[in-house]
Amino acid sequence: MDSADTQFSLPLKLTEWTSCGGCAAKWGASLLTDLVTELANGAQSTIDPALLVGLAPFDDAAVYQVSDDVALVSTTDFFPPLVDDPDDFGAISAANACSDVFAMGGRVVMAVNIAAFPEHFPREAISTIFAAAARVVALAGGSVAGGHTIRNPEPIFGLAVQGVVDPKKIFRKAGAKAGDVALLSKPLGTGLTLAAGTDEEKLMAIVGMRKLNRVASEQLQQLGEAVHGVTDVTGYGLAGHGWEMAQRSGVQLVLRASWLRAYAGAREAASAGVRTGGDPRNRAYVAEHFSFDATTTDDSSVALCMDPQTSGGLLAAVTPEAAEKLLQDEMWFKVGEFSSAPASVHLR
Repeated sequence: MDSADTQFSLPLKLTEWTSCGGCAAKWGASLLTDLVTELANGAQSTIDPALLVGLAPFDDAAVYQVSDDVALVSTTDFFPPLVDDPDDFGAISAANACSDVFAMGGRVVMAVNIAAFPEHFPREAISTIFAAAARVVALAGGSVAGGHTIRNPEPIFGLAVQGVVDPKKIFRKAGAKAGDVALLSKPLGTGLTLAAGTDEEKLMAIVGMRKLNRVASEQLQQLGEAVHGVTDVTGYGLAGHGWEMAQRSGVQLVLRASWLRAYAGAREAASAGVRTGGDPRNRAYVAEHFSFDATTTDDSSVALCMDPQTSGGLLAAVTPEAAEKLLQDEMWFKVGEFSSAPASVHLR
């Protein structure tokens, strides 16, 4: 055993290898939106008409029609570690990457790994990450079919995921209507809890992040036209992803602070003044489109909405009747409703 192996005899902590982890490592939404818009404008003349969902406007994944009743859903997601355990990191990365397919109403069929590790990173840890991801992809309904690994000073892992969907039944961010109920399928606060929660609280958040959005998506698919809009809540937080739904739909999303369900430790961390690295970027993204009622909410509630989520839940705009059906499963909870006011997000 050489020195590169023996120096890792102590328990490995992945977060000691990186400066920023999870979806908090994403570029700020404002800059990324500008870049995507520029790219989309430059590619307009060459777009294949079979590309049903691409960059103009962008959504949670790209969708390409291959037949009358089958379209390919394609997405990719990867990031540095946000947890210490390799098994947790692999599982969370896979659940997060698969989430975009589920947010489009698709089913996962295949994935390939995207990996970068320091040259002397423990090989056993890499194997554990890969194995955990493969198990989660299998639970999502697909198989890991390959991948690519490079050297990098910090560990990075994720997957490119392919799924299929009926072209006539694609979920989009756009489509929410005034009177729709806004539901979320996972609690908020992964960033806050991991930053300042107890070991037990962090474990509860990790369990939530490992959970796939497959069941939530399948429940929405069963509701048909009663589902008007869907996205998954990740790095831009509830406020950022909620704003994208409101903007595309031309309606206001009214969030209710008292309805928001958070992972244990998240609200306490927010009340204590803890703010994650993605918080200021998310505030900047929605600055002109977000407001809150200062008489009923405080900045800790705002922070919960701005907190970048990793492997967060599905945010859905559904009819009141559909909401009643979904709420029979305790996985779902109301976060607000959509109104006919100008496109924006308001927290009260």
